[in-house]
Amino acid sequence: MRALTWQGVNELSVETVPDPTVQSPTDMLVRVVRTVSCGSDLHLLGGYIPFMRAGDVIGHEFVGEVVEVGADVRRHRVGDRVVMSSFIACGRCWYCRHEEFSLCDNTNTNPAITEALWGFSPGGCFGYSHAMGGNAGSHAEYVRVPMADHTAFTIPDAVSYERALFASDSVATAWTGVELGGVAPGDVVAIWGAGAVGQMAARVAQLVGAERVLVIDRVPERLEQVRRYVGAETIDYSTQHVGSELLEATGGRGPDVCIEAVGMEAHAPGPDFLYDQVKQQLRLQTDRPTALREAVYQCRKGGTVFVLGVFAGVVDKFPVGAMMNKGLTVRGAQMHGPRYIPRILERMERGEIVTEHLATHVMPLEEAPHGYELFKDKKDGCVRAVFTP
Repeated sequence: MRALTWQGVNELSVETVPDPTVQSPTDMLVRVVRTVSCGSDLHLLGGYIPFMRAGDVIGHEFVGEVVEVGADVRRHRVGDRVVMSSFIACGRCWYCRHEEFSLCDNTNTNPAITEALWGFSPGGCFGYSHAMGGNAGSHAEYVRVPMADHTAFTIPDAVSYERALFASDSVATAWTGVELGGVAPGDVVAIWGAGAVGQMAARVAQLVGAERVLVIDRVPERLEQVRRYVGAETIDYSTQHVGSELLEATGGRGPDVCIEAVGMEAHAPGPDFLYDQVKQQLRLQTDRPTALREAVYQCRKGGTVFVLGVFAGVVDKFPVGAMMNKGLTVRGAQMHGPRYIPRILERMERGEIVTEHLATHVMPLEEAPHGYELFKDKKDGCVRAVFTP
């Protein structure tokens, strides 16, 4: 089959790779109908996630049709339209029973790597390096789905593949941040990043009753999407002072919840960005925490900061003094897909969550390297590049 493979830093290639097969009775095979680029994939492309091998198939956000099921699969059958959680869940370990599915104890087949990095290992993920299990990714014609009964979800007839695609990761990630960040009715919420995850976090915050939602970015097309499709307020940090705007919006108090939806390659004006970029390139730190620092400084006293963007290792100059003395709660997580995807699909079916506008560029899988070029460099107004195998 054909698949998009990582060949080295900033080098992607569509190649012929072996067809996947059912390896366990709990597996199933899915013919990929839509698969989409994600901002976290850019960390792989840039070489910031070191546990990649040439030829690895990337991609983790996808929908498709079931073509084969293992003997123990009970919730799916051949022909079903399904959306997959980007994180794979066994459904039976302590973490899965507590609905912390991205922390699954049984789906990362290379736990020693992340145990050495972080003390414990999270669950396995599609297409996201050998540190996260080495599972083949979704930018391919077919994908093996392990633990299918807990990782795949049937798409309602009234929901199109195009809409359900973003339930796989973007909306589920957003819901993780909003719920675990404790957004409550009447809150003022600030979100750093107007990509797909940031936009969907804004929409979910509205659905749970936030009084005001402000999204911070500098890309005009993305800020326009926030205003047009989400109906949230925007702050363009290239022309507006973020701190002043947030104080104005909150009567001088600051947002109740600040959600960082940018991650380890954050951009910002001023010397802080140059400092972080140089240290990251010299491998003196692994991540650029520019947006995260700002979220900590701008959050109200006693508020919550949620780290929703992907970080891999260590950062420099984290404002722990501000965190402690302001009484902040700081949390973070990868997405708990199986916890949220069923309710997301219900909301999509009712028209309360729409995502089609995020797919600004749809193209055949063979053009995926070009799609990633558009996505990485934010060319031609690209918010997400979607591939059709």
